[in-house]
Amino acid sequence: MKVRQDWLRTSWQNGCARLSASETMDFWEYPIESLDSAQWEALCDGCGKCCLHKVQDEDSGRIYPTNVACKLLDTQSGQCSDYRRRRFLVPDCIRLTKNNIDDFPWLPDTCAYKLRAQGKPLYDWHYLISGSHETISEAGMSVRGRVISEEHAGPIEQHIVEKPL
Repeated sequence: MKVRQDWLRTSWQNGCARLSASETMDFWEYPIESLDSAQWEALCDGCGKCCLHKVQDEDSGRIYPTNVACKLLDTQSGQCSDYRRRRFLVPDCIRLTKNNIDDFPWLPDTCAYKLRAQGKPLYDWHYLISGSHETISEAGMSVRGRVISEEHAGPIEQHIVEKPL
């Protein structure tokens, strides 16, 4: 399936880089090294999983997932409420790049960045494939409506979940 850039430009949210409206493309199939910054940003499926807090066991180093989201994540939409200023407002907010994906082993196996770094295709529910931002929620892959904001959570240790969302 080919997706026109003007469709991306009008449907992408949260201040992500905008794409020009001049050509048809299937950039998500290219090696990530060849993507420009706008294409890189557009790879994000908007699941919100990277915005969830994790708890690390000091003794074992094991990382446990929680259902507690960053204060900037809109828990109903699953989108960052201030994407452009997120690193200023939340200094430890991660910034995924083509070169640091391996630094975050806790990224879900469904993460578009991780999939493409491994040379794997995107899932059918990814908006670039389906043409809709709703399919990620319909497939149960988004944190939308399933997490609590850190502002209301209380002790994070009480929010460890058995399986990552």
